[in-house]
Amino acid sequence: MAELLVSAPAKINLHLEVLGLRSDGFHELAMVMQMLDLADTLRLEPTADGQISLRCDRSDLPTDGRNLIVRAAELLRARAGLPELGVAMALTKRIPIGAGLAGGSSNGAAALVGLNALWGCGFSEAQLLALAAELGSDMPFCIAGGTQLCFGRGEVLEPVALTESPALGVLLIKHPESSVSTPWAYGRCREQREDFYLSSEPEFEQRRGALRNGPLLTALRQGAACSALPPLRNDLQAVVEPEVASVRDGLAILRRAEGALAVAMSGSGPSLFALFPNRAAAAAAHRPLEGALQQAGFEAWVCGCQGGGATLG
Repeated sequence: MAELLVSAPAKINLHLEVLGLRSDGFHELAMVMQMLDLADTLRLEPTADGQISLRCDRSDLPTDGRNLIVRAAELLRARAGLPELGVAMALTKRIPIGAGLAGGSSNGAAALVGLNALWGCGFSEAQLLALAAELGSDMPFCIAGGTQLCFGRGEVLEPVALTESPALGVLLIKHPESSVSTPWAYGRCREQREDFYLSSEPEFEQRRGALRNGPLLTALRQGAACSALPPLRNDLQAVVEPEVASVRDGLAILRRAEGALAVAMSGSGPSLFALFPNRAAAAAAHRPLEGALQQAGFEAWVCGCQGGGATLG
């Protein structure tokens, strides 16, 4: 195989609920994640020198062992027991960096999926999901994609039984100079909300059940007929919005969007989004807001939802 391209799509959180603290120090989460068709592209070319290399069209992104792409490649090669395998990788970025969209995790997932095919490792999807969980909490979802319930640290997946992928359109925005530290966001959440944390597995499971059978998934199961959504919950937004000006300003602009079904922050931010019945409605809502978004310094993307994760092609 001379060369392989892999698509590495972004995700948004349609629900992010912090249930409590786990024995390993991580937070126990209950989430609904949705894959978008905004994607980076990873190009893979096998080499005979046993080296793993990465280059990127963004100079501010590390291309050494700090990058999940390189770490994923090294882990896959080690588990395959074939140290002679080599690859030259090139990443083209479209997903904004440090945005709460799992861009880095999706890039790592793309490396696992693509190199499993390029090198002929033969790992099953279940094995790739297990490897992904070793590297990052969002990475299993970035392989599976679609619409998923995500529990534990985010690595425990339950596919949402939908007749079709949601036809929702998404107006996604991010201020390029804004960033939010994920550890800081969870730390602030603990400071402000720990009195409300649940502490036992039966309590966690009760909240999971409420999410499985709640109004958000009921609406998503309507598919293309989805014309109403409940308010979206993101417990990190509740602590980030008051302290990050770009999040406050961006949400205020999106809340003016004509026909928006819901407005929220993704993950720990600072990316923000508004949902619409379809992509055309999202594009139409973007046009009258374009000037205000540009004046406030935001970048914007009109996206759709997709049913898969990292894919060959």
